[in-house]
Amino acid sequence: MKPLKLFSNRILITTLLLLIQLTWFVLFLIRLTNNSAWISTGFTLLSILIILFIIRKEENAAYKIGWIVLIMSLPLFGGLFYLFFGNKGTSKYMQSLLLKEQSRVDDIIKPEPLLLDRIGRDNSRVMSTCRYLQEKNRNILYSNTSVVYYPLGELMYQDMLTELKKAEKYIFLEYFIIENGLMWEGILDILTEKAAQGVDVRLIYDDFGSLFLLPANFVKLMQQRGIKCIAFNRFRPILSLVMNNRDHRKILVIDGITAFNGGINIADEYINKKNRLGHWKDTGLKLQGDAVQGFSLMFLEMWNAFHKTKDSYEDYSITASLSEIVSGTEAGTGYVQPFSDSPFDGETTSENVYIELLSQARNYVYIFTPYLIIDDEMKYALTMAAKRGIDVRIVTPGIPDKKLVYRLTRSYYEPLIKAGVRIYEYTPGFLHAKSYVCDDEMAVVGTINMDYRSLYLHFECGTFLYRNSCISDLKKDALDTIEKSREVQLSDCKEGFFASLFNSILRVLSPLF
Repeated sequence: MKPLKLFSNRILITTLLLLIQLTWFVLFLIRLTNNSAWISTGFTLLSILIILFIIRKEENAAYKIGWIVLIMSLPLFGGLFYLFFGNKGTSKYMQSLLLKEQSRVDDIIKPEPLLLDRIGRDNSRVMSTCRYLQEKNRNILYSNTSVVYYPLGELMYQDMLTELKKAEKYIFLEYFIIENGLMWEGILDILTEKAAQGVDVRLIYDDFGSLFLLPANFVKLMQQRGIKCIAFNRFRPILSLVMNNRDHRKILVIDGITAFNGGINIADEYINKKNRLGHWKDTGLKLQGDAVQGFSLMFLEMWNAFHKTKDSYEDYSITASLSEIVSGTEAGTGYVQPFSDSPFDGETTSENVYIELLSQARNYVYIFTPYLIIDDEMKYALTMAAKRGIDVRIVTPGIPDKKLVYRLTRSYYEPLIKAGVRIYEYTPGFLHAKSYVCDDEMAVVGTINMDYRSLYLHFECGTFLYRNSCISDLKKDALDTIEKSREVQLSDCKEGFFASLFNSILRVLSPLF
């Protein structure tokens, strides 16, 4: 029985098929080049032309260098490898689906110009950042929104359950990781109950993110409970770069009234019910009010692009006032701008927002990130801010979840520390939070890691905050977390020749992982 189960395992079958394809590809090329000097010369010339093509492309320099080094190391095969696996045109079908939905959203979004003018009278640079998100990325600026900050996943989880129980019309969930366990069971029980009551419950999960965690028939199991479900970009046994484009977003929307966002997936380690890597530190936000519309539109755009149903976006707009939604608590203050980031629009939105905060900072920027695998633009922004006298502090995990990625992260410490950036490792465990807080005025909390995958390949989302009352909570949490962490010294970064050489190889190839 066990051998049959093993051979029916989706992960095993997918891995074997990928290895078979790659082996066949390499053997086929070797046989071709061995049988003909002309073919061998042709492949070499193709590799040279591909290198020249890569050099002139408007792409991230680290990505280009990685491919150039790989092609030069394998001159016979490198060019063909790039044509098959490095050309981002393989994702054009997904891109066309999303573009159709984006045009539908453009027809209904109505930015409030007075909000930008109001910010502009106070800070023209912040206004420019908000305008960039609004005009280049179609992410509207809102006021009239209450925001609650959660310094731990378990605190947010309790409020998620409370708000889910209030649902009357619809529930939207979009997550990179869902794993069977206490957290998911608590949510699933409510979703099942609400679906039976006629609430429209929809779920998007990333197929690769949950590949090792959910059964292959998960979509069918959800449908049996009355939950509409999509597995985003199913991981198929084909060699294709489009498999790199994952949905890394974390969104929960309830009735267009309440939304949750942050780094917290649906698995027990995120609420510290499973002790896999020590204490799990994560962060999130609860939004109530006008800005919830931003997350509703994000979800529906993704849902409608990959689902046959074409909903009217107007049917999911907020109808209640903030005073009706948030009773007995402080009304929303400041400005809130939910934003999304797509690998298909040619705009590095998340990195640009992060760099903007570093460029605008007058006093401090405190950063939480689980991975610190940065390109030259981000490294320059971090070091330049520190050299201007800004108090730049970064907190990374003390216990790694991926040893090679942890090694890569630590390889970037030395130049940052030399420039004056202070780096801390969260010694109680793993830090999965992704947030910036700047000058008691600006902050970002979301799903966006400081690595190549998040900044260039994944679908991501976040919440930009300006002069919101919860920003003081972010600052306090940053300082409290730093107190529990160990500051990395320059002497900790010294490594031998071979270790440094290995780090250099990892850096070159990291954009291709």
